[in-house]
Amino acid sequence: MREAAEAEERAFYAERATPEWLDTLAPLGTDDQKPHLTEAPWVVVLFRQSYGLRENGKKQTHYYAQESCGIAAGLFIAAVHTMGLVTLTHTPSPMAFLSELLERPANEKAMLVMPVGYPAADASVPDIARKPLESISVWK
Repeated sequence: MREAAEAEERAFYAERATPEWLDTLAPLGTDDQKPHLTEAPWVVVLFRQSYGLRENGKKQTHYYAQESCGIAAGLFIAAVHTMGLVTLTHTPSPMAFLSELLERPANEKAMLVMPVGYPAADASVPDIARKPLESISVWK
């Protein structure tokens, strides 16, 4: 998985990312190297199932799949942190290689990669400023 993810990341940084996107990523210190994918004892890949298949073979739409998976990811991350573990969410773009690599069916699309384990002794978290509450809420 790491080799495939790094190949996608090399293409992203060299060909697909706009200068603006690269400027936004620069303070985070990210690049095409993803050692956390082999250093973590567990790697969880969240797949969104956009539709199911009925017994007759016809598609059955799964409504709110994106939102449900987002909520599930948040709950999973909170549970991981409660256990004293950490995760570094990874969203390679594009993610289609994960479906092939992990032999997932066509109705599943990778959404998020979460290596899980104990933090490295030298781990640090970037100080990312959040939007002020008043810029995202209305109180009446």
